[in-house]
Amino acid sequence: MEHTLTVLSPGGASERLARTLEAALEGRRAQVLPRLEGPLENRRFLFAVSLNKSGVNHGFYSLLADLRTHPGCLRGCVGGVLIDGAGDLYTKSAGRELALAANLAGCAFPGRPLVEAVGDLRNFTVQAKNAGCSLEEAYRRAAADLAARVLDFAPPRRRRPKLLVLHASSHRTSNTLALWSRCRQRLEKACEITETGLRNGTLADCAGCPYTACLHFGERGDCFYGGVMVEEVYPAIRAADGVVLLCPNYNDALPANLTAAINRLTALYRAAPFDRTAVFAIVVSGYSGGDIVASQVVSAMNMNKGFWLPPQFAMLETANDAGTAVKLPGIKERLDAFTGNILEQLLEKN
Repeated sequence: MEHTLTVLSPGGASERLARTLEAALEGRRAQVLPRLEGPLENRRFLFAVSLNKSGVNHGFYSLLADLRTHPGCLRGCVGGVLIDGAGDLYTKSAGRELALAANLAGCAFPGRPLVEAVGDLRNFTVQAKNAGCSLEEAYRRAAADLAARVLDFAPPRRRRPKLLVLHASSHRTSNTLALWSRCRQRLEKACEITETGLRNGTLADCAGCPYTACLHFGERGDCFYGGVMVEEVYPAIRAADGVVLLCPNYNDALPANLTAAINRLTALYRAAPFDRTAVFAIVVSGYSGGDIVASQVVSAMNMNKGFWLPPQFAMLETANDAGTAVKLPGIKERLDAFTGNILEQLLEKN
């Protein structure tokens, strides 16, 4: 079935964004809307946002409000994000904020769903050099490629999906692991599950090898720094249909060892894309800020490393003292919903 691309451009498109959209949509069935309208489920969306030098677009904020106040309004949708900025700042932060809001409203995203253009387009320097074209032409090609990937996106399904669970927590005190243990009970009959702990002393962070060295090791499924990443995580990632990150909120950020693991995926990513592997997350904050950590997962795993983002990919909870997360009001229903969604996204349909 040929899909129609719905282009949502809140607050109107700048002149450059309008030219880019015209080129990207050539030969494709598309409609352009200034705001969310009518039945929204099961559409293919390209969110196209212009930002001024201060990073402001009032229509963009209205869109975020609509998405956050209408849970499930994008059920069955697939999306991509195009952010056109007048300056050097705010494009990436706006993109990931929009992706998280749309995802929690039910929208899936293919890997690398963000095309961002800074004011002078110098972020397209490498692409333009590789393609032998101008910066603006490289931008247009990236937008056209994103539109095509949104329209063609069809994530794989398996009879018995393989899940890799990564954490850096202590079983004795971790609310995040306590929630995962209950998820595992709901999933293990239908999924093959591998858990890997990335505790202190087991993992070295990426130190930034030259591109050629990183590519050389990655093509062999290896990394210069070896260790648990090469011995356990790389083989499990290659085999996995989905990765579940267990993310306690440490200082409004992902745990250091999880961040190091994501950095170390670069070697493998250079040799084999992750676009057929889903990413899920359980995020537990002591007091607030779960959305900040979830947006970091979106940015690092989906936008940068290219894992596909299933709708409502994250379970976000707030619990401080050990053992309290599993006693939260309504937690059983939210665990059922989260694990049911994992199965809905990955299991082969009869």
